[in-house]
Amino acid sequence: MSLDWLPREDGKKDHHLWGEEHFGKEPPCTMFELRPIRDPSGKPVAGLHSAWITLNNPAQFNSYTTEMVKGVIAGFQRASADNSVVAVVFTGAGDKAFCTGGNTKEYAEYYSKRPNEYGLYMDLFNAMIDAILGCKKPTICRVNGMRVAGGQEIGTACDLALSADTAIFGQAGPRHGSAPDGGATDFLPWYLGIEDAMWSCVSCEMWSAYKMKRLGFLSKVVRVLKKDGQFIRNPLVITDRWIEDGEIVYGEPVTGEAAKKAKESLAGTTTDFSLLDAAVEDVLWRFTNLFPGCLIKSIEGVRLKKKFFWDQAKVINRHWLAANMMGEALLGFNAFNTRKLTGKDVIDFVEYRRRIADGEPMTEALFEAVLPRPK
Repeated sequence: MSLDWLPREDGKKDHHLWGEEHFGKEPPCTMFELRPIRDPSGKPVAGLHSAWITLNNPAQFNSYTTEMVKGVIAGFQRASADNSVVAVVFTGAGDKAFCTGGNTKEYAEYYSKRPNEYGLYMDLFNAMIDAILGCKKPTICRVNGMRVAGGQEIGTACDLALSADTAIFGQAGPRHGSAPDGGATDFLPWYLGIEDAMWSCVSCEMWSAYKMKRLGFLSKVVRVLKKDGQFIRNPLVITDRWIEDGEIVYGEPVTGEAAKKAKESLAGTTTDFSLLDAAVEDVLWRFTNLFPGCLIKSIEGVRLKKKFFWDQAKVINRHWLAANMMGEALLGFNAFNTRKLTGKDVIDFVEYRRRIADGEPMTEALFEAVLPRPK
Protein backbone atom coordinates (compact mmCIF):
# COMPACT_ATOMS: atom_id res chain seq x y z
CA MET A 1 0.00 0.00 0.00
CA SER A 2 1.36 3.41 -0.99
CA LEU A 3 1.91 5.94 1.76
CA ASP A 4 2.54 8.88 -0.60
CA TRP A 5 -0.46 10.68 0.82
CA LEU A 6 1.23 11.07 4.19
CA PRO A 7 2.70 14.52 4.94
CA ARG A 8 6.43 15.16 5.17
CA GLU A 9 8.22 15.33 8.52
CA ASP A 10 7.48 19.07 8.71
CA GLY A 11 3.77 18.31 8.28
CA LYS A 12 3.51 19.73 4.76
CA LYS A 13 2.69 18.05 1.48
CA ASP A 14 5.37 18.08 -1.23
CA HIS A 15 3.93 19.67 -4.38
CA HIS A 16 7.14 19.71 -6.43
CA LEU A 17 7.22 17.67 -9.63
CA TRP A 18 11.01 17.36 -9.78
CA GLY A 19 14.02 17.18 -7.53
CA GLU A 20 17.42 18.63 -8.38
CA GLU A 21 17.96 16.65 -11.59
CA HIS A 22 17.26 19.54 -13.97
CA PHE A 23 19.44 22.10 -12.16
CA GLY A 24 23.21 22.45 -12.29
CA LYS A 25 26.18 24.70 -11.51
CA GLU A 26 28.47 24.13 -14.50
CA PRO A 27 27.45 25.57 -17.89
CA PRO A 28 25.47 24.90 -19.92
CA CYS A 29 22.78 24.50 -17.29
CA THR A 30 19.92 26.20 -15.51
CA MET A 31 20.56 27.20 -11.90
CA PHE A 32 17.92 27.51 -9.18
CA GLU A 33 18.54 29.39 -5.94
CA LEU A 34 16.47 30.67 -3.05
CA ARG A 35 17.66 34.04 -1.76
CA PRO A 36 16.34 35.80 1.35
CA ILE A 37 13.98 38.72 0.97
CA ARG A 38 15.70 41.82 2.35
CA ASP A 39 14.13 44.84 3.98
CA PRO A 40 15.13 48.38 2.93
CA SER A 41 18.06 48.31 5.37
CA GLY A 42 19.40 45.17 3.70
CA LYS A 43 18.51 42.87 6.59
CA PRO A 44 17.33 39.37 5.55
CA VAL A 45 13.70 38.55 6.42
CA ALA A 46 13.47 35.15 8.07
CA GLY A 47 11.43 32.54 6.22
CA LEU A 48 10.77 34.52 3.02
CA HIS A 49 12.62 34.16 -0.27
CA SER A 50 12.92 35.15 -3.88
CA ALA A 51 13.58 32.32 -6.33
CA TRP A 52 16.38 33.04 -8.80
CA ILE A 53 16.34 31.07 -12.05
CA THR A 54 19.55 31.68 -13.98
CA LEU A 55 20.42 30.63 -17.53
CA ASN A 56 24.06 29.61 -17.16
CA ASN A 57 25.66 29.37 -20.59
CA PRO A 58 27.60 32.65 -20.89
CA ALA A 59 30.06 31.35 -23.51
CA GLN A 60 27.08 31.06 -25.89
CA PHE A 61 25.30 34.19 -24.62
CA ASN A 62 23.04 32.09 -22.40
CA SER A 63 21.33 30.40 -25.33
CA TYR A 64 19.25 27.57 -23.91
CA THR A 65 19.88 23.92 -24.71
CA THR A 66 17.17 21.26 -24.45
CA GLU A 67 18.31 20.40 -20.92
CA MET A 68 18.31 24.06 -19.91
CA VAL A 69 14.69 24.40 -21.08
CA LYS A 70 13.78 21.54 -18.76
CA GLY A 71 15.53 23.40 -15.95
CA VAL A 72 13.50 26.56 -16.56
CA ILE A 73 10.25 24.57 -16.48
CA ALA A 74 11.32 22.83 -13.27
CA GLY A 75 12.46 26.10 -11.72
CA PHE A 76 9.21 27.96 -12.28
CA GLN A 77 7.19 24.97 -11.06
CA ARG A 78 9.30 24.74 -7.92
CA ALA A 79 8.98 28.46 -7.21
CA SER A 80 5.25 28.38 -7.90
CA ALA A 81 4.72 25.56 -5.37
CA ASP A 82 6.86 27.08 -2.60
CA ASN A 83 4.85 29.29 -0.27
CA SER A 84 8.01 30.87 1.14
CA VAL A 85 8.72 32.39 -2.29
CA VAL A 86 7.46 35.94 -2.77
CA ALA A 87 8.50 36.32 -6.44
CA VAL A 88 10.73 34.83 -9.14
CA VAL A 89 13.74 36.57 -10.68
CA PHE A 90 14.67 35.21 -14.13
CA THR A 91 18.13 36.22 -15.36
CA GLY A 92 21.30 35.14 -17.15
CA ALA A 93 24.87 34.48 -16.06
CA GLY A 94 27.64 36.99 -16.78
CA ASP A 95 27.46 40.54 -18.07
CA LYS A 96 26.85 40.10 -21.81
CA ALA A 97 23.43 38.50 -22.19
CA PHE A 98 20.21 37.56 -20.51
CA CYS A 99 19.54 35.13 -23.35
CA THR A 100 19.89 35.01 -27.14
CA GLY A 101 17.35 32.25 -27.68
CA GLY A 102 17.73 28.59 -28.55
CA ASN A 103 21.18 27.09 -28.85
CA THR A 104 21.95 27.42 -32.54
CA LYS A 105 24.71 24.81 -32.43
CA GLU A 106 22.22 22.26 -31.11
CA TYR A 107 19.65 23.38 -33.69
CA ALA A 108 22.08 23.09 -36.60
CA GLU A 109 23.88 19.90 -35.59
CA TYR A 110 20.98 17.90 -34.20
CA TYR A 111 17.52 19.28 -34.96
CA SER A 112 18.16 20.20 -38.62
CA LYS A 113 16.46 17.60 -40.86
CA ARG A 114 14.81 16.06 -37.78
CA PRO A 115 11.41 17.82 -37.76
CA ASN A 116 9.75 15.30 -35.47
CA GLU A 117 12.53 15.69 -32.91
CA TYR A 118 12.28 19.46 -33.16
CA GLY A 119 8.54 19.18 -32.64
CA LEU A 120 9.21 17.42 -29.34
CA TYR A 121 11.68 20.16 -28.43
CA MET A 122 9.01 22.76 -29.22
CA ASP A 123 6.66 20.95 -26.85
CA LEU A 124 9.24 21.64 -24.15
CA PHE A 125 9.63 25.26 -25.28
CA ASN A 126 5.86 25.77 -25.13
CA ALA A 127 5.85 24.23 -21.66
CA MET A 128 8.56 26.71 -20.65
CA ILE A 129 6.41 29.70 -21.69
CA ASP A 130 3.41 28.08 -19.99
CA ALA A 131 5.45 27.62 -16.80
CA ILE A 132 6.33 31.33 -16.74
CA LEU A 133 2.80 32.48 -17.53
CA GLY A 134 1.30 29.98 -15.08
CA CYS A 135 3.62 30.65 -12.14
CA LYS A 136 1.63 31.55 -9.04
CA LYS A 137 4.21 34.14 -8.08
CA PRO A 138 5.11 37.45 -9.76
CA THR A 139 7.92 37.03 -12.28
CA ILE A 140 10.68 39.58 -12.88
CA CYS A 141 13.06 39.45 -15.83
CA ARG A 142 16.43 40.85 -14.71
CA VAL A 143 17.91 41.84 -18.06
CA ASN A 144 21.67 41.82 -17.62
CA GLY A 145 22.54 42.05 -21.32
CA MET A 146 21.26 41.02 -24.75
CA ARG A 147 17.64 39.82 -24.80
CA VAL A 148 17.30 38.59 -28.35
CA ALA A 149 15.21 36.09 -30.35
CA GLY A 150 13.85 33.35 -28.06
CA GLY A 151 15.47 35.20 -25.18
CA GLN A 152 13.23 38.16 -25.96
CA GLU A 153 10.23 35.84 -26.00
CA ILE A 154 10.84 34.13 -22.66
CA GLY A 155 11.57 37.57 -21.22
CA THR A 156 8.30 39.06 -22.42
CA ALA A 157 6.45 36.14 -20.85
CA CYS A 158 7.53 37.58 -17.46
CA ASP A 159 5.39 40.13 -15.65
CA LEU A 160 8.02 42.88 -15.29
CA ALA A 161 11.43 43.63 -16.75
CA LEU A 162 14.22 45.66 -15.17
CA SER A 163 17.17 46.23 -17.44
CA ALA A 164 20.79 47.24 -17.55
CA ASP A 165 21.22 50.22 -19.88
CA THR A 166 23.74 48.19 -21.90
CA ALA A 167 21.10 45.65 -22.94
CA ILE A 168 19.68 45.37 -26.44
CA PHE A 169 16.39 43.82 -27.51
CA GLY A 170 15.14 42.31 -30.74
CA GLN A 171 14.18 39.33 -32.86
CA ALA A 172 16.31 37.34 -35.30
CA GLY A 173 14.00 34.77 -36.87
CA PRO A 174 13.45 36.02 -40.44
CA ARG A 175 17.21 36.63 -40.81
CA HIS A 176 18.27 33.24 -39.48
CA GLY A 177 15.60 30.86 -40.71
CA SER A 178 12.69 31.07 -38.29
CA ALA A 179 9.76 33.22 -37.18
CA PRO A 180 9.26 34.88 -33.77
CA ASP A 181 6.42 32.49 -32.90
CA GLY A 182 7.69 31.62 -29.42
CA GLY A 183 5.70 34.50 -27.98
CA ALA A 184 6.85 37.67 -29.75
CA THR A 185 4.03 37.68 -32.30
CA ASP A 186 1.60 37.16 -29.39
CA PHE A 187 3.08 39.49 -26.76
CA LEU A 188 4.71 42.41 -28.60
CA PRO A 189 1.45 43.96 -29.89
CA TRP A 190 0.47 44.32 -26.21
CA TYR A 191 3.74 45.99 -25.27
CA LEU A 192 4.25 48.19 -28.33
CA GLY A 193 2.21 49.96 -30.97
CA ILE A 194 1.19 47.56 -33.75
CA GLU A 195 3.71 48.92 -36.28
CA ASP A 196 6.56 48.93 -33.76
CA ALA A 197 5.61 45.34 -32.92
CA MET A 198 5.55 44.44 -36.61
CA TRP A 199 8.91 46.08 -37.33
CA SER A 200 10.55 44.50 -34.31
CA CYS A 201 9.34 41.06 -35.39
CA VAL A 202 10.42 41.27 -39.04
CA SER A 203 13.33 43.73 -39.27
CA CYS A 204 15.73 41.95 -36.90
CA GLU A 205 16.88 45.37 -35.68
CA MET A 206 18.33 45.59 -32.20
CA TRP A 207 16.83 48.31 -30.00
CA SER A 208 18.44 49.82 -26.90
CA ALA A 209 17.08 49.56 -23.37
CA TYR A 210 16.47 53.32 -23.38
CA LYS A 211 14.40 53.09 -26.56
CA MET A 212 12.42 50.19 -25.10
CA LYS A 213 11.78 52.19 -21.94
CA ARG A 214 10.56 55.12 -24.07
CA LEU A 215 8.18 52.75 -25.87
CA GLY A 216 6.76 51.46 -22.58
CA PHE A 217 8.42 48.04 -22.86
CA LEU A 218 10.44 48.07 -19.61
CA SER A 219 9.69 48.96 -15.98
CA LYS A 220 13.11 50.43 -15.28
CA VAL A 221 16.53 50.98 -16.88
CA VAL A 222 19.60 51.47 -14.69
CA ARG A 223 23.28 52.23 -15.21
CA VAL A 224 25.76 49.38 -14.91
CA LEU A 225 28.97 50.86 -16.35
CA LYS A 226 31.48 52.32 -13.90
CA LYS A 227 34.40 54.58 -14.68
CA ASP A 228 36.71 56.11 -12.08
CA GLY A 229 34.41 54.77 -9.39
CA GLN A 230 31.29 56.48 -10.78
CA PHE A 231 28.31 55.04 -12.67
CA ILE A 232 27.99 56.41 -16.20
CA ARG A 233 25.25 56.05 -18.78
CA ASN A 234 25.83 53.80 -21.75
CA PRO A 235 27.72 56.17 -24.09
CA LEU A 236 26.74 54.19 -27.20
CA VAL A 237 23.13 55.37 -26.96
CA ILE A 238 21.62 58.86 -27.22
CA THR A 239 20.13 59.66 -23.83
CA ASP A 240 19.25 63.32 -24.36
CA ARG A 241 15.53 63.82 -24.94
CA TRP A 242 15.54 65.72 -28.22
CA ILE A 243 14.06 65.52 -31.69
CA GLU A 244 15.91 65.58 -35.02
CA ASP A 245 14.11 66.08 -38.35
CA GLY A 246 10.79 65.32 -36.68
CA GLU A 247 12.01 62.02 -35.25
CA ILE A 248 12.56 61.25 -31.57
CA VAL A 249 16.15 60.05 -31.30
CA TYR A 250 16.19 59.29 -27.58
CA GLY A 251 17.43 55.72 -27.22
CA GLU A 252 18.88 55.46 -30.74
CA PRO A 253 22.54 54.48 -31.20
CA VAL A 254 25.09 57.24 -31.61
CA THR A 255 26.67 57.43 -35.07
CA GLY A 256 29.66 58.86 -36.90
CA GLU A 257 32.30 60.68 -34.90
CA ALA A 258 30.16 60.48 -31.76
CA ALA A 259 30.16 56.67 -32.00
CA LYS A 260 33.94 56.64 -32.27
CA LYS A 261 34.28 58.82 -29.19
CA ALA A 262 31.72 56.72 -27.33
CA LYS A 263 33.68 53.53 -27.96
CA GLU A 264 36.87 55.23 -26.82
CA SER A 265 35.14 56.33 -23.62
CA LEU A 266 34.41 52.69 -22.78
CA ALA A 267 38.11 52.09 -22.15
CA GLY A 268 38.68 51.51 -18.47
CA THR A 269 35.03 50.87 -17.64
CA THR A 270 33.84 47.96 -15.53
CA THR A 271 30.39 46.40 -15.18
CA ASP A 272 28.65 46.63 -11.82
CA PHE A 273 25.11 45.29 -11.41
CA SER A 274 24.59 46.66 -7.89
CA LEU A 275 22.07 49.31 -9.02
CA LEU A 276 20.16 46.71 -11.06
CA ASP A 277 20.07 44.33 -8.12
CA ALA A 278 18.96 47.14 -5.81
CA ALA A 279 16.10 47.90 -8.21
CA VAL A 280 15.10 44.23 -8.17
CA GLU A 281 15.23 44.18 -4.36
CA ASP A 282 12.97 47.25 -4.26
CA VAL A 283 10.34 45.45 -6.34
CA LEU A 284 10.66 42.31 -4.24
CA TRP A 285 10.12 44.33 -1.06
CA ARG A 286 7.07 46.00 -2.59
CA PHE A 287 5.61 42.58 -3.43
CA THR A 288 6.39 41.32 0.08
CA ASN A 289 4.20 44.04 1.55
CA LEU A 290 1.10 43.15 -0.44
CA PHE A 291 -1.56 40.50 0.19
CA PRO A 292 -0.27 37.47 -1.77
CA GLY A 293 -3.71 36.37 -2.94
CA CYS A 294 -4.71 39.83 -4.10
CA LEU A 295 -1.31 40.29 -5.73
CA ILE A 296 -1.39 37.15 -7.85
CA LYS A 297 -5.04 37.72 -8.81
CA SER A 298 -4.14 41.21 -10.03
CA ILE A 299 -1.20 39.83 -11.99
CA GLU A 300 -3.25 37.01 -13.50
CA GLY A 301 -5.82 39.55 -14.63
CA VAL A 302 -3.19 41.26 -16.77
CA ARG A 303 -1.45 38.03 -17.81
CA LEU A 304 -4.77 36.70 -19.08
CA LYS A 305 -4.55 38.91 -22.16
CA LYS A 306 -1.09 37.62 -23.04
CA LYS A 307 -2.09 34.03 -22.35
CA PHE A 308 -5.17 34.32 -24.57
CA PHE A 309 -3.20 35.05 -27.73
CA TRP A 310 -0.36 32.69 -26.79
CA ASP A 311 -2.82 29.81 -26.39
CA GLN A 312 -4.48 30.50 -29.75
CA ALA A 313 -1.37 29.80 -31.79
CA LYS A 314 1.21 27.89 -29.73
CA VAL A 315 0.27 24.42 -31.01
CA ILE A 316 -0.07 25.28 -34.69
CA ASN A 317 3.15 27.29 -34.47
CA ARG A 318 4.85 24.24 -33.01
CA HIS A 319 3.91 22.21 -36.09
CA TRP A 320 5.14 24.87 -38.53
CA LEU A 321 8.42 25.40 -36.68
CA ALA A 322 9.03 21.64 -36.76
CA ALA A 323 8.31 21.36 -40.49
CA ASN A 324 10.53 24.37 -41.17
CA MET A 325 13.54 22.36 -39.95
CA MET A 326 13.55 20.76 -43.41
CA GLY A 327 13.81 24.09 -45.20
CA GLU A 328 14.69 27.65 -44.29
CA ALA A 329 15.59 26.81 -40.68
CA LEU A 330 18.07 24.23 -41.94
CA LEU A 331 19.73 26.91 -44.05
CA GLY A 332 19.58 29.70 -41.50
CA PHE A 333 20.81 27.79 -38.47
CA ASN A 334 23.62 26.09 -40.37
CA ALA A 335 24.79 29.40 -41.84
CA PHE A 336 24.92 30.88 -38.35
CA ASN A 337 26.59 27.82 -36.84
CA THR A 338 29.45 27.89 -39.38
CA ARG A 339 30.07 31.65 -39.21
CA LYS A 340 33.56 31.24 -37.72
CA LEU A 341 34.58 29.14 -40.73
CA THR A 342 32.92 31.28 -43.40
CA GLY A 343 32.99 34.79 -41.99
CA LYS A 344 29.24 35.13 -42.67
CA ASP A 345 26.26 34.23 -40.53
CA VAL A 346 23.54 34.34 -43.20
CA ILE A 347 22.86 32.73 -46.56
CA ASP A 348 22.99 34.48 -49.94
CA PHE A 349 19.41 35.77 -49.81
CA VAL A 350 19.44 37.20 -53.35
CA GLU A 351 20.55 33.91 -54.89
CA TYR A 352 18.06 32.00 -52.75
CA ARG A 353 15.19 34.23 -53.90
CA ARG A 354 16.26 33.92 -57.55
CA ARG A 355 16.25 30.14 -57.37
CA ILE A 356 12.91 30.03 -55.57
CA ALA A 357 11.47 32.38 -58.22
CA ASP A 358 12.69 29.96 -60.89
CA GLY A 359 10.80 27.12 -59.18
CA GLU A 360 13.90 25.24 -58.08
CA PRO A 361 13.15 22.55 -55.48
CA MET A 362 14.73 22.51 -52.02
CA THR A 363 17.57 20.14 -52.82
CA GLU A 364 21.16 19.74 -51.70
CA ALA A 365 22.18 21.63 -54.84
CA LEU A 366 20.18 24.67 -53.76
CA PHE A 367 21.59 24.48 -50.24
CA GLU A 368 25.12 24.29 -51.61
CA ALA A 369 24.52 27.31 -53.82
CA VAL A 370 23.25 29.65 -51.11
CA LEU A 371 25.09 28.62 -47.94
CA PRO A 372 28.30 30.57 -47.22
CA ARG A 373 31.52 28.74 -48.07
CA PRO A 374 34.54 28.36 -45.83
CA LYS A 375 37.17 31.07 -46.26
